[in-house]
Amino acid sequence: MSDNINQIADQLRILRTSGDSISKASHEILPYSRRIDDALGALRSLVTDNTPEDHLESDLRVVQGIVAALIGSPKASDLLAALPAIRTTVATDIEAAFDRDPSASSFGEIIVAFPSILAVSTYRIAHKCYQLSENVVARIMSETAHKATGIDIHPGAEIGDYFFIDHGTGVVIGETCIIGNRVKLYHGVTLGAFSNREGRGDVGERRHPTLEDDVTIYPGASILGGATVVGKGSVIGGNVWLTRSVPPNTRVTIKSPELQLHQSPPPEFDAGI
Repeated sequence: MSDNINQIADQLRILRTSGDSISKASHEILPYSRRIDDALGALRSLVTDNTPEDHLESDLRVVQGIVAALIGSPKASDLLAALPAIRTTVATDIEAAFDRDPSASSFGEIIVAFPSILAVSTYRIAHKCYQLSENVVARIMSETAHKATGIDIHPGAEIGDYFFIDHGTGVVIGETCIIGNRVKLYHGVTLGAFSNREGRGDVGERRHPTLEDDVTIYPGASILGGATVVGKGSVIGGNVWLTRSVPPNTRVTIKSPELQLHQSPPPEFDAGI
């Protein structure tokens, strides 16, 4: 057995220096994965005021050190300088959740218990990392929120103020999406791209849709394509499949299915359906 283990170990060592995709990835991922949770948690605490005011300066210095170890001092300084603007925008997201969800009892409940705020506040921090060309850091941040909430927001997307995702599970927002102000999405919405045969030939191209201001998208809708624009004030109904632009103030729905009701005894007294 020991001889077999030694042979396997030798084979793995050779593969680790082979220059294949896994060996290249190991040099890229490990520095990020060791520090990403600490950095994201500390940044999110600052954004949601979850750090004592008397310790704000010292906490900022600690966070700067954590982030600098992750992405370097110059970019860490740029990210921390963006925190007031990020906090301001997240405050509008919290207001949108409170104003548009009657189940919300307080701002505090929204911050600690609404999946939308966890996902969107993480996105807003990750988006700044993406703008600083720290794409892997940004993507890992977004995936942390994705795992916790079921909401998948690519950090490259551009999202305006007062953004709210109701319930949230199963929402997908692609890299080149542009979303305006006061947009509301329900669960199961996909803002995606067409499947393509060009592969990486589409890198840098607009692949995902644009939602203008005051758009509402109901559950299960899929809106696809970089040329697709949903005009201001439009409402997209549940389960709609939309691949072309619609003008402002448009209501898009699908024809209601025909329901058939069969009156019969309960299954336990009959053969069932």
